[in-house]
Amino acid sequence: MIDDLKNETSERMEKSLEALGNNFNKIRTGRAHPSLLDGLKVEYYGSDTPLNQVANINVEDARTLALTVWDKSMTPAVEKAILKSDLGLNPVTAGEVIRIPMPMLTEETRKGYIRQARHEAESARVSVRNARRDAMGMLKELLKEKEISEDEERRGGDEVQKLTDGFIERIEKLLTVKETDLMEI
Repeated sequence: MIDDLKNETSERMEKSLEALGNNFNKIRTGRAHPSLLDGLKVEYYGSDTPLNQVANINVEDARTLALTVWDKSMTPAVEKAILKSDLGLNPVTAGEVIRIPMPMLTEETRKGYIRQARHEAESARVSVRNARRDAMGMLKELLKEKEISEDEERRGGDEVQKLTDGFIERIEKLLTVKETDLMEI
């Protein structure tokens, strides 16, 4: 019973870590990477469609993304979606290919992205702590219903805390890597 609770808590914490990784991918580092455009939606025949479903996204060089739109009539809509996004990118259309040069990051922009990364990391920490709180509440509930002993509840609480500490440490490592990545010129 305690193992099931621990596994469920671990899964929730793992999902928090995955969400943090996805959010970190959306923070620009100055290098071209297709995941920068993951959250973009394009108006396609009346419905919002993810960009990667209407175009092929390639890294042309370290500072340029190249998009090849499958339906050529969609090129202006794709350009418009990129311009309207809050990524600060300016697409350049050259025939059938849309090139997106990555602008150099200023010191101020880098600090803003670091603040954003720290905010995302804090959200992940809160999510992990919420999973811990819920697990501890379940342990107390099991103890109250006399399904486990006090020793088992204490041991389960210790295991959940160790799990939490491990995930918080992983979040800190991810944040350190992202901050280092952002400060590279």
